[in-house]
Amino acid sequence: MAADKFLDGKVALVTGGAAGIGRAISLALARAGAVTVVADVKIDDSEQATHKIIQAEGGKARSLELDVSDFEAVKESFKDLEKELGGLYALVNNAGITADQLMGRMSREQWDKVIGVNLGGCFNCCRAASRVMLKGREGRVINVSSVVARIGRPGQANYAASKSGIEGLTRSLAIELGHRGITVNAVAPGFIDTDMTRALPEEMLERFIENIPLGRSGSIEEVAQAVLFLAGPGASYITGQTLHVNGGLYFG
Repeated sequence: MAADKFLDGKVALVTGGAAGIGRAISLALARAGAVTVVADVKIDDSEQATHKIIQAEGGKARSLELDVSDFEAVKESFKDLEKELGGLYALVNNAGITADQLMGRMSREQWDKVIGVNLGGCFNCCRAASRVMLKGREGRVINVSSVVARIGRPGQANYAASKSGIEGLTRSLAIELGHRGITVNAVAPGFIDTDMTRALPEEMLERFIENIPLGRSGSIEEVAQAVLFLAGPGASYITGQTLHVNGGLYFG
């Protein structure tokens, strides 16, 4: 594990933490010393599972199978974690889904599911986490948004709306919780190299890259480092902000 353990012993929970960006965030927090709870709708228990990798590196981690869109399940899970681990310092709301379709063809089910998981899940976890953090009079809430919240994208009205909602929630919650020393911020990734983006046609990939001033896609580790910064001591006077990690695709 890394030498700089500025989160040593602090409990951090990452939703959607089993794969992709969430996995990179979970690993980064654990390497900074956090007791990391890797939450996801489905947890792999093989040796390649995120929590197992953390444990193999000498870090402290556990898994939590959780559907963030289930209000009651989230409420009970956070209560149980508070009893077991003694509190919660950092919450990273990373869980999210897409169901792309042009507006004229989008079903109500596609709309409701994306809003329910992305925005509803963020609300459920923020609500449950804030009740724990208020008791401890400290905490960091970091919500994962998207550049799509600011620039839009055809076929992603539901996704863009959910991420825009997350940024509004972030600003409001920052005002509510600031008096107890709790910061609330968002990280908005741009075009990131993931399994999903690698599956896009080559021509489409090239068009995306052409619009990025830095001339490349970002990595999941670069997003994780932005989250780690907001969870660390250097961000103690930053709240209600959205940190854009997009290579200049959007300047904010």
